[in-house]
Amino acid sequence: MTTLTNSPATRSRVDSRRRYLAILDDPMYTCLVGLQDLVSYETARFWRERQVRALHLPVTTGSISSPMGLGSDSLPVQVDLFGVPTYLADSMQFMLEYGCRLAPDGCYYLMPSFRGEKADSTHLSQFFHSEAEIPGELDDVITVADAYVRYLAAAVLEHLTDEVAGVAGGVAHLEAFLASATARMTFDEAVAALEGQAGCFEVHDQWRTITRRGEEKLIEQYGPGVWLSHYDRLSVPFYQAVDETGAKALNADLLLGPGEVIGCGERHTTADDVRAALHGHGVAEHDYQWYVDLKARRPLPTSGFGMGVERFLMWVLRRSDIRELQLVERYNGEVTVP
Repeated sequence: MTTLTNSPATRSRVDSRRRYLAILDDPMYTCLVGLQDLVSYETARFWRERQVRALHLPVTTGSISSPMGLGSDSLPVQVDLFGVPTYLADSMQFMLEYGCRLAPDGCYYLMPSFRGEKADSTHLSQFFHSEAEIPGELDDVITVADAYVRYLAAAVLEHLTDEVAGVAGGVAHLEAFLASATARMTFDEAVAALEGQAGCFEVHDQWRTITRRGEEKLIEQYGPGVWLSHYDRLSVPFYQAVDETGAKALNADLLLGPGEVIGCGERHTTADDVRAALHGHGVAEHDYQWYVDLKARRPLPTSGFGMGVERFLMWVLRRSDIRELQLVERYNGEVTVP
C-alpha cells in the first residue's frame, strides 16, 4: 500500500494570506507546475490520437449534473448572473453528451469545476476536471479511461521522473501500477470481500455506498488500482444507465492512491429512459427538459468519465491532503490572496 505524505509547506491556516510567498521555496510546487503542464499537453495528445475532439465550454450552466436528488454527492454553486439564477459548472458532462452528436468519435475538455461543499483532505471547492464522452458502453469507457491514466503515468516517468521522485520519495508506485492490469470487481463483490470489516460501507434506505475506508481496503488488498463497478442504482445520479435487472447502475470508479480518482458510466439512450430515471431519483423533469428533448431527437448510446486532476496528482506525488495540490488556493466563503 502506498504511504501518503505531506509537504513541508502543507496548508496552514496560521497565515494563509502568506502561503503564496511561502510555497516559492518549496520544490513541490515547482514540480506541481511541471505536472499541470504535462497533464494538459499529454491529455491533448492522448485524445488527438483517438480523433476525440476538444470542446470549449462556458463555466456556467442551468443544468447541473449533481441535482438535489437521490445519488447526488455534491452541492451546486448557484450565482446571480445579471439577474439570472445560474450555476457554476460542477461538470459539463451533459454538454459532452451533446457534443457527441457533433463529434462522432467523442469529445473531451479540461476545465475548472465548482462544488459547494467545504474543502477537506480529499475535496476541493474548485478543482480541475478532465472529462470525456465517447460512443459506446460501460466496458468501452472503462478501457479508454484506464488507458488514459496509464498514458499520463507513463508520461510522468518519461519526462518528470527525477522531479517527482524528489518530492514523492520515489516512483515505484507509478511503476507498480503500469506493471500489471487494473483489478476489476462489482460493488456486490466488494461487499463480500470486505465482509466483517467495520466502517467500509454505509447502508441507506434503498442503497449502499462505499466509504473512504472501504476504498482504502480494496486498494490495499487488490491494488494498486481497482475498478469498482455496478453500484446500487439509487446511489448514483439519474443520468447513469442501469443493467438488465434495473437494480444496478452501469457505472464504475477507479480507486487509486487516495481513493476514487475517476468516475465513469454509461448513459441512458432514450428519452423514456431519462424520464423514468428522473422520476425514480426524485428530480423534476422540467429542470432537464432540454436533456430529455436531446435524447428524443438524437438517441445515441454514449459513455463518459471524469477524472479529478488534483486527485490524480495526489497519487503521483503521494500526498495525503488535496489542499496542497492548489497552486492558488480557493475556498468557499473565504477571501484568499492572491
